[in-house]
Amino acid sequence: MRTHTLTGRGRRAKFLDDHDGLAARMSRLLVGQSDAIETIVPFIQMHQAGLSPEGRPIGVVLLLGPTGTGKTRTVEALAEVLHGTSKNLMKVDCGEFQMEHEVAKLIGAPPGYLGHRETQPMLTQAKINAAASDSSDISLLLFDEIEKAASSMTRLLLGILDKATLRLGDNSTVNFERTLIFLTSNLGAKSIQRINKPDFGFEAMLPPKEPEEGARLQSIGMAAVRQKFSPEFVNRIDSVITYKALDRDACEVILDQILSAFARLIQQRLGLRAFRLQCTAAGRNQLLEIGISVEYGARELKRTVQRNFIQPVAALVSSGQIPPGSTVILDAKGGEFCILLRQ
Repeated sequence: MRTHTLTGRGRRAKFLDDHDGLAARMSRLLVGQSDAIETIVPFIQMHQAGLSPEGRPIGVVLLLGPTGTGKTRTVEALAEVLHGTSKNLMKVDCGEFQMEHEVAKLIGAPPGYLGHRETQPMLTQAKINAAASDSSDISLLLFDEIEKAASSMTRLLLGILDKATLRLGDNSTVNFERTLIFLTSNLGAKSIQRINKPDFGFEAMLPPKEPEEGARLQSIGMAAVRQKFSPEFVNRIDSVITYKALDRDACEVILDQILSAFARLIQQRLGLRAFRLQCTAAGRNQLLEIGISVEYGARELKRTVQRNFIQPVAALVSSGQIPPGSTVILDAKGGEFCILLRQ
């Protein structure tokens, strides 16, 4: 019998190229969280190879960590890579299901209950299928801030996470075998923040620590998860990703993305009235000094750019003070931002 080892060339080489392409495209959209990319990509590979387990979702991934570190952005970036737009995913805000009776909004009221016909379930087969696209048959389902959900909702999810099926109030079923499910949570975030940046005692007087290793952060996050959820629920999760705080290098890349997105928006919305943007080194440093936050992550940087650059520029545009084709420059002097105009 003749055997072949597929290494270097052929199908194995193409498989690796596909992996590298998917990971590289996600890396351009998701900054500073390479572990998340390396964890998620294999689930996509297994499905594309036709080797995902039968009778289960493609994968169930729990995303842990402080706010503003990129948990929701991870799912949006994957949607953009798979489907061409970050909006092509189904998101369930678990903060809307904190009361036990609100879970009926997910599956609809059963026949015989008051308002049965008026209560349309959120998780229908049509809506799950609509989260896929012509470029990929994978539907992305995000349960955001799962720790806020009522216990009846987590019990309801047991069937989805384990058997990839959900029975609705009208007795029809929804299949999740072509769905990649994400759960986000801030559980353990405060403990992680206290380790990386103590706020009291002798340790608070010391220089900032280097970010903790992923293994320790994950153990802290998982301890909080096991305290919150039942063993049956935790055991149905395939992978857990603990997000680390963003360092300055990551924030610099995110700042470039924010400024590039603003420049594209100007070109798209203003047309012939469009102008160019520029940011001096002093302006960038000032944005980063104010915007980098261990507690709030990248969201604080976005708010800093909004307050100190986007809103002042918008005010100038609305008053007609920026000529078309000119250059608007953000600078900083003496700790204060200033907007310069060059024609």
